Formats: sequence, structure tokens, C-alpha cells
Amino acid sequence: MKAQNDWKAEALRTAGVSADYDEPVDLVPYRFDLDDDGSTIGPNRRDAMKVLGAGLLIAVAADAAPPKANAQQPAPRRRGGGAFGRGAASVAARLHIGEDGALTVLTGKVECGQGARVELAQAAAEELRVPFDRVRLVMGDTGAVPDDGGTYGSLSTPATVPAVRIGCAVARNLLAETAARRWGFDSSSVVVAEGLARSAKKEGESLSYAELARDPEALRLMGGALPQGVGLTPVADWKTMGTPILKPTGRNIVTGKHEYPSDVVRPGMLHGKILRAPRYGAPLKSVDLGPAQAMPVVVVVQDGDFVGVAAPTSARAREALAAVAKTADWGEAPPRPSSDDLFKHLREHAQGGLPSKPIFEEGAKGLRASYEVAYVQHCPMEPRAAVAEWADGKLTAWVGTQVPFNVRGEVARAFGLTDDRVRVIVPDFGGGFGGKHSGEYAVEAARLAKAADRPVRVVWTREEEFAWAQFRPAAAIEMEASLGADGSITAWRHLNVNSGPGALQPPYRVGKSDCRFIQSVPPLRHGSYRALASTANTFAREAFVDELATLAGREPLEFRLALLAEPRVRAVLSEAASRFGWEARSKAREPNKGVGLACGMDKGGFVAACVAVTVDPSDGSVVVDEVCQVFDCGKVVNPENLKTQVEGAVVMGLGPALREAMAFTDGMVTNGSFRDYRVPRFADLPKLEVHLLDRPDQPPAGAGETPIIAVAPAIANAVAAATGKRVRSMPVRPA
Repeated sequence: MKAQNDWKAEALRTAGVSADYDEPVDLVPYRFDLDDDGSTIGPNRRDAMKVLGAGLLIAVAADAAPPKANAQQPAPRRRGGGAFGRGAASVAARLHIGEDGALTVLTGKVECGQGARVELAQAAAEELRVPFDRVRLVMGDTGAVPDDGGTYGSLSTPATVPAVRIGCAVARNLLAETAARRWGFDSSSVVVAEGLARSAKKEGESLSYAELARDPEALRLMGGALPQGVGLTPVADWKTMGTPILKPTGRNIVTGKHEYPSDVVRPGMLHGKILRAPRYGAPLKSVDLGPAQAMPVVVVVQDGDFVGVAAPTSARAREALAAVAKTADWGEAPPRPSSDDLFKHLREHAQGGLPSKPIFEEGAKGLRASYEVAYVQHCPMEPRAAVAEWADGKLTAWVGTQVPFNVRGEVARAFGLTDDRVRVIVPDFGGGFGGKHSGEYAVEAARLAKAADRPVRVVWTREEEFAWAQFRPAAAIEMEASLGADGSITAWRHLNVNSGPGALQPPYRVGKSDCRFIQSVPPLRHGSYRALASTANTFAREAFVDELATLAGREPLEFRLALLAEPRVRAVLSEAASRFGWEARSKAREPNKGVGLACGMDKGGFVAACVAVTVDPSDGSVVVDEVCQVFDCGKVVNPENLKTQVEGAVVMGLGPALREAMAFTDGMVTNGSFRDYRVPRFADLPKLEVHLLDRPDQPPAGAGETPIIAVAPAIANAVAAATGKRVRSMPVRPA
């Protein structure tokens, strides 16, 4: 019972919410009521109240947003059940109003540096008509929040922000209606401001959210169906949204006070280490656990190929693992291609094969080109980390993950548990970039904790992160096009082998087209990455368009503007070119220097970049001197947070554009350290200008991914301008 009540207390302490725990209750994580077809239709209110304490719970379904998408009442985008949790009617946001007036937003989304915490709090404060610092968030705690789906796909802003706004607008309306009922007149005369309902008809009196949470009739009304057509605050009246509010956790982060998943300490906790195969796929034939078992206070676990140790210190755990590793006998690993043969391998294993016949007619003025994009690592500053603790047959795990409910399910399946016996807590963690979408490290910690009967922390080393985490997929891309006499594109083919369909469709007007993603047989474990395949597809397309411009005898900017079909892409491209001074700088000729541009769209965002580079002719190394980027993601919710998002994407994009590429041979990664795999350093930072196009007429879109996609192709085109040689590989490798 105590362990269960701790779930409630800890979740609320994290959010800074006070509550009365005198009365013991039997807490369980949220259950979901099921519709007749088995889909979820909302939370079980009894369980929610057990988790949060006395007060008023307002639950909002994802598809409760108004059907017409605009900046005043944006509707969430739908990208399958996984994006929103458990199906089309899964919970997208919840608000809890405590009897003491505490306002707590609950969400399954997580904070991994992208600013979701501040943005969701802004949305709630705006609709509740309270100051920003009145709102607290509980995020990514499966024992206290609804399943909002994973934090990926740039969905938090277009999907979760509107749902939070709707829930808070319902609460605001309920406050006004309750006040009007008490005072005996129509709610239209009641205004909610600064967290209080007031009316000119009742001067000197007000009603607070604390009183609302204690009102029996308000509780009864909230038991009914969610009102339709909930009015949201128009953009013109925004006071909290649209303003530059800094992260509420910023001070703790910069002073080192913030507790990341890898900092979590539990009473009696041990440190865990896992035995890894020397090559991908090598089976464990035998191992002697005796030397490690002879060490004092060391726990050793073997279950098939899984071998792990746990010890009171990480140093002792390393010693125990080394003792085990010396005795391990590994079988032969299946053959795998090396990084030198990667793109040949991908093309040869393209499912259905690649077309041999050009898409354009014989005799047409056409061009064919092949592009290659390497595997890259996510390289978060905080590697994968999890702490697992068992109590009364239940598991609590503190995990750095972008998908807390998926990890809960993964852990539950590993141990044959029901979901309600596993709780996953996600402290704000040190970066994911799409790489923390699995829970094997939580399972590893849980296996060791179960054997030791003590909490165990597992933190992957940087070498493990490089070798065993997933990679951004490599891509082999085939481009073809033909030109009409007027410079139009009469035929277009874009085939992506292996990495995915993101941003596959061109923003340009083209004639007949063939745009496809073709599966291959990947030699490495790959998965999500910031913008995923959109980076590769935009790189190939925009480098290819520059080549087409040369074939057409046109200047690259002029050629694009003549063909762009999407006006918002045209707008960001024109703005970037103007701010960069493209017209004059593209005509200037300096030895070993060049300028390039690129544009694109993805996930509701529109981006264009202009860059200037210097190429060292002695070794072909590239220095990016300047980047000017313009981004449009609709109405800006928080300009300060958005600008830092875009700047971060540009800097991150420099790595794969210039240097980052996984090297591997014989089933082994050969550059698995920051010494050999160079991510951008401070010395690599160019002059950086970021300009945001604020569009009050458009709903806000996500911004965590799209700003990265134009960086590499703009650099490639600038290098081509500097050297006179086209670039068709990423990272850029001038001859």
C-alpha cells in the first residue's frame, strides 16, 4: 500500500502540487474505459482521482478539437494510433484542479530539451486566464498521466497543445458557469481573469478555481459529455502564448541541480553492466560466471545470451563484467557488409529492384544522378539510462525515453506482467533526437534488479551507445528528371532506397512523376532520427535541382522560384535569399569560396537556408562560414523556444553534412567514440542567422525536425559552387 501511495505523492511533488494524503487509497496507474470495439474512450475517473487527490479532473479526447483547423481553433493532425496513444479516441491532455487551487496539466509527452514543458504550460495558462507560473506539469509518468503517444514526429505542438487548450478552456467556462449559477444570472456577463471569475453585476465578489474544485454541481457537470465547439482564445487576444518565456527548469539545468535519469539514486541501489557480443549477431556459446560470483556483493545474472552484473559501485561492476568477459566464448557472427560496400549492398537488396528504364522520353533533355547518405548516430549527451526497482511484485522504472507507455509495455511483456503493474517515470532527460524509442535498457535494469532484489541503475557507455543503439538509416537515392524547352520539369523520378518516404514529394511543379520509398536489407539497426528520411530526400532533391538549373542554363534561385508550387516554400526561400544577399553574393567569385541554397517542407513546417563555405584545396575540408535560415511553422507559440529549436537543428545538421558517418567492418563499429566520430564542436559554429516567419493565420506546427533538412543540401550546393564539382554524398566529400 505504501509503495502505491508513493506513486501519487512523488508525481505531485514533481509538479509542485500539494495534497492531503491522510486517507490511504489503493492506487493503480490509469486504466482506460473501453468502447464496444475495444478502443479507448477516456480515463477511468476513479483511478485518476486516486492518483491526483481530491479535486476536479477534466479529460479531453484527441479528436475533440474543432474540425476546422485555424490559428484560433487548431485541430490536431492524425498520424495513426501510435501518435496519440491508444487509438483514435485516446486521451491527448488532462487538467487537474486541486481543492487548494493547484492547476496541474498531465501529459504523456516528455521533455527532452525541445521545450514541450514550457509550451504546454503556456497553452494551459492562456486558456485558464492565469499567470504562467500558476501552471505545473506532470509529464511522462505512466502512473499519473494519460497515454498521449510518444514524443516524436513534431506532434506535441499541433496535437497536444490544442488538446490542452481545449481542456483548459472547458475549465474556464465551467468556472464562469459555476459563478453565474451561484450569483443567479447568465454566464455571459462573467469574465475570467487572473484565475478568478468576476462580473460587473456582482461587484466585490469572485470565484476561484479552488472553489470550483470543491463545488458538487461542477463535479456533477464534468461527469457528462465534453461540450462541442469549445471556443479558444483568438490569436489577437493571446497574452501568454506567443510570448518568449524561458524554460522553467533552466536554472536547475545550468546549475547542475536538475536530476536526469542517469542521476536517479534509490536506497540500496546497485550499478549494472551488460555483457555485449564482440560482433553483431555473434551467439554466446559458453561463459564462466564463477569469477564474478566470487566477488563480494556482486550479483550475476545469465538468461540465454543475456549476461549482466550488478555491484555497489560502477567501478566494481566494470571489474565484475571484465572477469566474466574473459571467459566468454562467442560463436561466429553472420557475415555483414562493411561501410565501404554499404550503398552497393542497399541497391542490390532493393525489394523489387530498381527500374532500368528512364522515366523521361528518349531524346529529352534529361539528367540522372545517384546520391548516398551514410548511417549516423544520434549522439545525445546523456546515453541511455534506466533505474529499476521492484516492490510487491510491481516495477517502477526511471527511464530516459521518448515513449514511456511503449517502454511500459515492453517491460511488462518481458516479465509477463499486466501494464498496471509497471510504472515508467521519465525525468526531463538529456536529448533523444529520435534515438530513444526503445526500452531494452529498462528491461536490462529490471532483470538485474529482480535478481538482486535491490534497485539497479544501468547507464550505457558511449561505446555501447555507438555500437548498440539504433542509427539514422543510410540511403541510396536515385534521381531522374527531364526539362521542357521552357525550363519546366516534364518528368521526375525520386527513389529512396532504405531510409524512408519523408519529404519524398517535391514542392515543385513537375510533369509525370515516380516518387517511391523502396525497402532494402539494412546491415545495421536503424530507426527514427531528427526528421528521419526527410534529411536524405531533401538533400538529394535540392542538390539535384541545382544540377537541373545548370542543365537549364538558369540561376539556382531563379530556377526554383519559377517552379515552386507551394507559396509558403516560396516565401521562406525569398526571405532567406533577401536576408543573405544572395543576388550579389552568388555572382561574386572568390577562390575556394562558394554559396548555396536549399528549401523544403515537412511536418507542417517550411524552411530555406543559404550558406557560405570555404573549401581547403589541399585536403578538401569544408568550413561553413555562414548560415542564414528562415523558418515558417505557422503561428509562433514561443519565439524564444522556437529560435533555439531552429538554431539547434542547424548546428546538429552540420555534423552529418560535413563529417558524421558510421564506419563498420566485419560486424563491428570502428569509429565508436567522440575522438573518431566528430560531432560539431564550438569551433565549427558559423555565423548563424535565424529568422522566423510568424503566421497568425496558420495553426502552429512542430519545429523539432524540419529546420534540419535544408542544411546539408545548401552546404553541398555551396561546395559545388566553390569547387566546380557536384556533391552527391552526405557527408560532403569533395574530390
